[in-house]
Amino acid sequence: MNRSWHPWLASGAMALSALLTPAARALTPYVYVPPPQELQGAGLGIAQTARQLLRLGQAREAARLAALSSRLIPSDPRVWALLAEAQLRSDQLQDARVSLARAKELDPDKAAIWFAEAALALRSGQPDEAVTLLDEGLSRDANNAGAYFDLGNARIMQERPQDALAAFEKAASLRADFWEAINNQGLILFEMGQTRQAIDRWRRALTITANAEPRLALAAALLQLNGSNRPEARELASEALGEDPNYVLASHQEEQLWGPKLREAARTLLNDPDLKAAVERAMANADGQPRPAP
Repeated sequence: MNRSWHPWLASGAMALSALLTPAARALTPYVYVPPPQELQGAGLGIAQTARQLLRLGQAREAARLAALSSRLIPSDPRVWALLAEAQLRSDQLQDARVSLARAKELDPDKAAIWFAEAALALRSGQPDEAVTLLDEGLSRDANNAGAYFDLGNARIMQERPQDALAAFEKAASLRADFWEAINNQGLILFEMGQTRQAIDRWRRALTITANAEPRLALAAALLQLNGSNRPEARELASEALGEDPNYVLASHQEEQLWGPKLREAARTLLNDPDLKAAVERAMANADGQPRPAP
């Protein structure tokens, strides 16, 4: 075989090389790896968006974004605490436990993590554990209004009304617009037979918010206090049920820590014939299996 290099072979090889080289370059993988500073910035930006969604009540969407943020900056305990809060609010309780454990591992002295664990314990029906966790958190952040509010709820569940009242009063003193704490003072006072003081608290709460809970509680208390209050009580009850029909259910009232005396007062009010249409609409629109107050 003639082994000499023919010009046509050389030109063919060059042409083949010219054809293949761009393709080879195009197939060369190139992956941009952001520096840690960019990952940190992106993760914090996503976490900020997640927190805004959480404030708007979009907990499930917030949890998805917070989970992404935790993958970008896995060593930041604030992100894990945010993720846990979003998961807790969207009823992803087991996932919230995992996220809280990670946050606590990274920063065991952060008060917010103890408070979040306490909230999870409350959701799980463990008030004794919640009180222990809240005490730990308050030893690190003694002026946290939300923690005192949760402490009040835990004390209600423990059937310690005086301690609950003190906790709610402390929460309201730390945050003037904390209508939930003022509302819950009314819940305690009503069960203690201090109806006028309870009415005062619910009226105060309604100067801050037009929420269904203080409206219906106030209506029930007004009617029990004096039958002449019936027109105002009817109006308040109709407005409350229109805003949140779940309050027609005794089960929902109990979940919101209404005591037996207030639930009985609400039952009497909702049996008013003039409220029949409002009650029926609420029953049709309430969540879950509708059942009226017994």
